[in-house]
Parts: sequence; structure tokens; C-alpha cells
Amino acid sequence: MNKRGRHPPAGSASAVGAAERSRASASARTFEQVCATLAPRLRARFPELEANLSSLVDGISNPRELAEYLDSLHVNRPAVLKYIVDVIELGERHAPGIPPAVRVSARLAARSGVSLDAVLGRYSVGNAFFSDVLLEEAERIEISRSNLRRLLHRQATTFARLLETVSEEHVRETESRPTTAGGWRHKYIQGLLAGRLPSGEVELDYDLDGHHIGLMAMGEGADETMRALAKRLDRRLLVVRGEEEPIWACWLGGRSPLGAESALRVLAELAHEQVLVAVGEPGEGLSGWRFSHRQARAALPIAERRRQHIVRYADVAVLASILCDDVGTLSLQQLYLEPLEKGRDGGKAARDTLRAYFATQRNISSTAAALGVDRSTVQNRIRTIEELFGRPLSDFATDLETALRLIAD
Repeated sequence: MNKRGRHPPAGSASAVGAAERSRASASARTFEQVCATLAPRLRARFPELEANLSSLVDGISNPRELAEYLDSLHVNRPAVLKYIVDVIELGERHAPGIPPAVRVSARLAARSGVSLDAVLGRYSVGNAFFSDVLLEEAERIEISRSNLRRLLHRQATTFARLLETVSEEHVRETESRPTTAGGWRHKYIQGLLAGRLPSGEVELDYDLDGHHIGLMAMGEGADETMRALAKRLDRRLLVVRGEEEPIWACWLGGRSPLGAESALRVLAELAHEQVLVAVGEPGEGLSGWRFSHRQARAALPIAERRRQHIVRYADVAVLASILCDDVGTLSLQQLYLEPLEKGRDGGKAARDTLRAYFATQRNISSTAAALGVDRSTVQNRIRTIEELFGRPLSDFATDLETALRLIAD
């Protein structure tokens, strides 16, 4: 300013000099300095950006799109803004990765039947608006042309990566969508089992609010056996099987409770050698429906290992829990089963003796009678087993019995 406190006229030498100094200062700033200056200015405008992006996107919303996808946009918009500004400030190598909200929203769009073109159109509208704001702020801090070109290139690269991710997620979800009514039904049930409330309407013809018993069945004739069981018990039957899975997930449902004993009794009359069935415990409501299925699913591997045609979860709960733990299963095998295999017959006599011993509540005489041998033979076999493990059988009988239940000779 001059002595009177006024700015020099625009055309004066001092004004021209000030403008040139300003441009020189702008040119001297590094690109990183420019980005560091721009980032907080852009973040300060987030509320304005979100409000305008919301109105622009809502203006092209299709009323037929599901609410779940539209709701995801409220999370996606701020996440995308933050991501773009982080990349502008830090560069792609140092900025956080593409937000999970971007992937979630793209998948929800595909599930909702929103086309990829419509989704990418939303991003293009938003990018155009963000570009205007970016240019406004770049002009205000007077960045050089070379830095502006680098800035716009960084933004374009970031936007292209966003579109690439969105496209990949949308296509992946679209390709995984079922193409048949049975496929939709299977996916819907899988969603319920996973604890989600899947979008869309699928007719199950089954009351999820009632009482349930979950079953898992496999083998030739499993489907027919389950239908016969439901008919005999006067229960509604829900069955589902994956397209490439030989296992049926089934539920018996009704308005009144059904004891597992009743289902087991009828199953014993219906089952044949080709069918294996695992039975969960009774449950009520959606959570009971889900939990009974999980119990049946946990018990099925035991039926397969033992080649036992009918297994109830309550009878094998501890063993089922161990089988879910790879460390526990492998440890039992190494600690208790492999040592027994060192016998001349591969350990078969020892295993038979131990099974009879445990089944008769560890009574020597009853074990001998069950095996058709004398008491001394049983005593000698048990003594040999104790010498093999180097400790009294009573010290590890429970673990050994559990390990034996993992296998069937």
C-alpha cells in the first residue's frame, strides 16, 4: 500500500510487480507442497460436497432400486471423498487403500439389479462436480500450470482406479447371482444361515417363526427319506442342496415343539444303509432354526467317520466341538491313536478291547464277555496298553475314549 493506505492501481508498476512475485512464488512451490495446501481446503468443503453430491445422485435414482443399495450411498459418498483427497495429499503409494464401502456398494448395486452403467454414471456425475471444486481451490492458491497438470492427472488416475474396482466388484457379484428359482432359494437360505436378512422375496413355504429340528442328510435316497420323515411326523419340510453338493440341509417345522427322540425313532424305521443323517436339537424361531442346523452340520462328519447312519448332536457334542478344531483333532490322533497302531495287528485288538471296556463302564468281566475272551486276556491287553503309554490307563482314559470315537474300524 502507498502512504495513504491504498492499494496501487491495477495497472501500476507496483501492482504488476506484486502479481509477478505471486506467480513466481506459486511456481516455486513443489507439487507436494501444493497438494498439502489443497487437502485441508478440500476437506473443509466436505459438507458442501456431500450435500451437492447427494442432490445430484438422488436426482438420477431409480425408484425401483432397493433401499439397501441406496442407503449404502450415504456411507459410500464420504468414504470416496476422503479417499480422493487422501490420494491428492499423500499420493497413491502412501494413501489408504480403496474404502471397503466402495466394494460393498458395488455389490449391493448388482444384487439390487442396478446396471453397471447406472453405477458408473453416478460416479461420473460426482467426479465432474468434484473437479469443479478442485479447480476452484487450485485457482485460489494460484498453482502453476505444471502443478495443475500433475494434480489433474493424479485425480484422473484415482478416479480410474475407483471405476476399475467398482466394475470388478459389480461384475463378480453379477456373475455369482443365481439364474434359477432354485438357485435364488438356496442363496436366500444361505444368507439367513449366515445371519443376514437377504434382500428380495423368496417363497420358502415354511414358517421360520415356529419350532424346528435341523437335519443334515447324505447318500442315495436322502431326499426321499426326509420327505417320508416329515410326512410321518406331520411336519412342514424345508430342504435345500447346493448345485454340486451331495448333502441335503433339512428342517422339520411346525407350530408346536417336536422332540428329537420322536424324529430319531421314525428315522430308525425309515433309514437304510445308503443314507447318513445327523440330527440337531430342537429350536424355536429364526435363531433356533439356524442353531439347530449348525448342530446337525457339526454332527454329520462324525456320522461319516463312524459310518453310523443316524447321529444325534446331543450324543456327540464334545466330539463335534473337537472336530471343529484341527489342532485338537490332530493332537488326539498323534497322542492316542498312532501309538496303538504299533501293535502286530495294527492295533485292532487294542482298539476293540478299549471300546468294549469303555462301553461296559470299565468293567473287566463285562468286557471279557463282550469280546468272548477270558478276564486274563483283557487284563493283559490293558497292561500292554499302559506300558505302551507309560502310565496307568485311568490317567488318560477319557482322552483315549474320545480319540477312539473319532474313528471306526
